[in-house]
Amino acid sequence: MKGHRHPHHKQIINRMSRVIGHAEAIKRMLEEEKECSDILIQIAAVKSALNNVGKLVLKDHINHCIVEAVETDDTAALEQLDEAIDKFIK
Repeated sequence: MKGHRHPHHKQIINRMSRVIGHAEAIKRMLEEEKECSDILIQIAAVKSALNNVGKLVLKDHINHCIVEAVETDDTAALEQLDEAIDKFIK
């Protein structure tokens, strides 16, 4: 949705840029046949960073969209949140 910004929008974009850069570095490590253990450590770091981005998006969503949905009795938004949490935590 155009114009759908959250308080941490810029921070989320910056974090995603770092995650993407780090993932590209892992690809280079694979291409250069670096040690598997080093690659696995870097993959774990990217997973953690991506998970932290997800938590920030979720926090913004709850504090912005869900508060608004509760105020307007938008039960569909609450159902969508429930589905999104299930997929995020999987």
